[in-house]
Amino acid sequence: MQLDHRRIAVTGGFGALGAATVHAALGAGARVVAIDRTAPPAGGLGHATCLGGVDLADPQAAKEALSAAARAMGGLDALVNIAGTFRYETLAGGDLDTWDLLYRVNLRTAVAASQAALEHLQAGGRIINIGAASALKAGAGIGAYTASKSGVMRFTEALAEELKDRDITVNALLPSILDTAPNRADMPAADFKRWVKPQQLAEVILFLLSEQASAITGALIPVT
Repeated sequence: MQLDHRRIAVTGGFGALGAATVHAALGAGARVVAIDRTAPPAGGLGHATCLGGVDLADPQAAKEALSAAARAMGGLDALVNIAGTFRYETLAGGDLDTWDLLYRVNLRTAVAASQAALEHLQAGGRIINIGAASALKAGAGIGAYTASKSGVMRFTEALAEELKDRDITVNALLPSILDTAPNRADMPAADFKRWVKPQQLAEVILFLLSEQASAITGALIPVT
């Protein structure tokens, strides 16, 4: 999949999936700006520009970061919203603040970053969000997480309709458990072979960024 000269901003760009996506896009010929709340990784991310310390849930911070990304690349062709987090917490033993946290990190960041990107995206632009397969049928202890990811799904559908006439596509991927070091530590008895590797999900993201996916919008695509 070739993305020659495509200019892509990736939120949550310093995490496992974000970094995999950044490296995959660079390998496909794209220019990339990685945005994250944490400090940039030591040594950076290849040739990507790294913007750290950004609270994307703050609309002004998101606007400044996306404008900086567009300036660094001479424009913006796509936004990949990967910023997110997870908590396992039952309602009986839990805290309502967890619901606010997951809403803020999983949904609000995607909304604020997308809103900030709209002034830069032109016809042919792309927005890709990360939902969750578990949001289709929640289990015990993941109510707050799946509620926030369900919001990502509905947001994706609504924005896709809103941007159709501008020829900007908006899609979401719904992955199952990602094969990352923290997930392995949390679930050491699991069968890791059944999990989705970040590099595999990154390849699906590249497809949605490509010209071959130009007819797809408003889709919620399981990657399980």
